[in-house]
Amino acid sequence: MVIKGLFCFSLAFVVAFLVSPFVFSFCRKIKASQPILHYVETHKSKQGTTTMGGMIFITGTIVSSFFAFNSDYTFALLTVITMLAYATLGFLDDFIKIKEQHNLGLKAYQKIIGQVGISLIIALYVFNYVGTSIVIPFSNTNLDLGIFIIPFIILFFVALVNSVNLIDGLDGLCSGVSIAYLLGFISLLSLSLSGLNGTLLTEIQNLILVCTCLVGALLAFQIFNGYPASIFMGDTGSLAIGGFISAAAVFAGYELYLLILGLPFVLTTLSDIIQVSYFKKTKKRVFLMAPIHHHFEKKGVNENKIVIVYIIITVMLGVLTYILTNYYGG
Repeated sequence: MVIKGLFCFSLAFVVAFLVSPFVFSFCRKIKASQPILHYVETHKSKQGTTTMGGMIFITGTIVSSFFAFNSDYTFALLTVITMLAYATLGFLDDFIKIKEQHNLGLKAYQKIIGQVGISLIIALYVFNYVGTSIVIPFSNTNLDLGIFIIPFIILFFVALVNSVNLIDGLDGLCSGVSIAYLLGFISLLSLSLSGLNGTLLTEIQNLILVCTCLVGALLAFQIFNGYPASIFMGDTGSLAIGGFISAAAVFAGYELYLLILGLPFVLTTLSDIIQVSYFKKTKKRVFLMAPIHHHFEKKGVNENKIVIVYIIITVMLGVLTYILTNYYGG
């Protein structure tokens, strides 16, 4: 299992790295450059940076995942398919931005309809074939949601996918935090293996392997996306990551763990909600700019330092969650 995991990780890294020149060439050919919001003054220099780079790690993940699958790989396969579905939605959003040369792609309601549609399919599959229970963190008990698992999964997908999309605001931030999150998630899934057997055991093993594929592919992408970025992942990439992470958590029943492991995603969304709600009521702002990573930028904190701190925090959350889960059960 460990050897195969290292192989999948390495293969995903190599494939993503090797495909990157072709993605760069394709994006430049269709003039896929990122329009920058006018009120993000510190990002004016990023105007025109190549976007839609998410295709780099998406390709690396897909190719390497074929070598990861063993028997009973439904969870892993559906996770990759979900990633592709959300990537397609993101691609349409990016393409409209490029065509119209502004930072507004699909309309908000169009994005929501697409996201809800994809998540509804996953929710119905989980309800009919996987189960209706979710794991309560740091315990040996599950919570059975029954029919309510369907709306729960839909809300979970919409919230998480948009959180990942929101955190993609600084060079290397989304990919870096996602790598750290996935490493924590993989460690948690590995802890659960000793209590599993039969089909479920191989399903979770394959899910771990495909998560390892995404880590390797994202690490290769980070070479080009780290500060200063030569390419952005675009909504093609951020929605793909959000869809992948959501599906993996749902199939494992680890949705509630995301509130801990994925705290940076959660806080990013909360800061945006707080800012908008407070401004509507008082016409004043809580943060200099939302999401909160832009607030830190406005305060004069170096962009690269913000990214590093976010990654460190996510890693530490993963370590803490692993220790507590190992001690108290989960």
